[in-house]
Amino acid sequence: MTHKNSDSISRFASEQGDVNTTKNRQKYWETNLSEAAQSIFARDNKYFLHQNLSTPVMNVLSKAYGIYIEDIDGKKYMDMHGNGVHNAGFNNPEVIKAVKDQLDTQMSFCPRRYTNSTAVDLAQKLAEITPGDLCKSLFCPGGSEAIEMAITLAKQATGHFKTISFWDSFHGAGFAAASVGGEELFKGGIGPMMPGAMHVEFPNYYRNPWRFSSQEEVDNEYLRQIKTILEREAGVAAIIGEPISATPVVPSRNYWEGVRDLCEKYGALVIFDEIIEGFGRTGKMFASEHFITPDVLVLGKSMGGGLLPFAGIVTKLQYDNLEHRSIGHYTHEKNGLCSAAALAEIDYIQKNGLVENAARVGAHAISRLNELKGKHPLIGNIAGVGLHIGIDLVKDPETKERAVAEADSIMYKAMERGLAFKTIEGNIITLRPALTITMEEMDQVVNILEEAIKEVENGNYY
Repeated sequence: MTHKNSDSISRFASEQGDVNTTKNRQKYWETNLSEAAQSIFARDNKYFLHQNLSTPVMNVLSKAYGIYIEDIDGKKYMDMHGNGVHNAGFNNPEVIKAVKDQLDTQMSFCPRRYTNSTAVDLAQKLAEITPGDLCKSLFCPGGSEAIEMAITLAKQATGHFKTISFWDSFHGAGFAAASVGGEELFKGGIGPMMPGAMHVEFPNYYRNPWRFSSQEEVDNEYLRQIKTILEREAGVAAIIGEPISATPVVPSRNYWEGVRDLCEKYGALVIFDEIIEGFGRTGKMFASEHFITPDVLVLGKSMGGGLLPFAGIVTKLQYDNLEHRSIGHYTHEKNGLCSAAALAEIDYIQKNGLVENAARVGAHAISRLNELKGKHPLIGNIAGVGLHIGIDLVKDPETKERAVAEADSIMYKAMERGLAFKTIEGNIITLRPALTITMEEMDQVVNILEEAIKEVENGNYY
């Protein structure tokens, strides 16, 4: 299990998650991987390209079900990450049945230039459940492609080519998606990126650099930055962002209303990336319902039912005027199998009240975590809404210096106790479980976290 080791963890290398080149990762491998797991690990290491965040891997899994993942040795972990595909739970039986039934219809793949009732049913369902006057869809294999379709649509609709997006954001690894993304990890060493891709900071009330104490002051400063760009850089096609960041940072409604007003004034579209947050995660079916209706809504991850790769955009009727262009010419544009998985996922979320469960269990978790914050100086801030939660760990509550080594230790201690999550920006523990999680299971999550935090605060690092 050889790897290039690094004792320090760069914030920019760990923006999207915990890195796989540390001594702690090496120790975890040596302590937790059985001989059988090591054999598969070694083959994975041999045949896959190595890259930060994914290869070498953390462990070898044999199953994923409900809120759990299970490794090859039968150890279960409550998974708080799931790559965002597991809103209805991993391997949801009803989604599996819908996919099997669709296979039996012999309409699993639909060649381009044709359609099928399942894909049309999905487009109709999205028109019914998305907010405002969003009503026109286009599908594709993954979120990165969906972002690029949204960008292309905005450029064609406005006749402009520039974009404004946010530092520290992730919108996919494709060229245009990485260009509007705000992470060095996906751009470094490539050379010039997409022309006109400009960035601003996301409104962070806890970590704003001016130490403003009110949301209004923070909002006004960040909106001033956007207004300055729009005034001085003519030709902005769109402002692209997650309504709530992946960290998560939850902006005020006032902030997004201000962004919308600026876009209307300067002729730009608002694109919301809800690849992570859509389909109930924030306690509403779509996170944009907390704020404003965008011009283009980007969906993915759970849209494939946790089984299949599928994504898409939903936009307004007024932007359906590009018959002379192809902005999403994808082989699986109207894939019947993927559409069946998406419909079953949405149906399961609706009929089992998972949006309401996310709001209820998430509020309980945030309340308990805030109680821990009062007892543990390592916890600097709790942020989030629904089952989209972040725990910002700090070395000092006053300076807010990021507790990167501490977060890394807590992660591995939690893993060994049966709790899996990822960190973002080096020090922020993120909790994004399946929306099927119960109060009792969430209490277990918080209890395990507190045990690990106590040990690290007492100097017992991993």
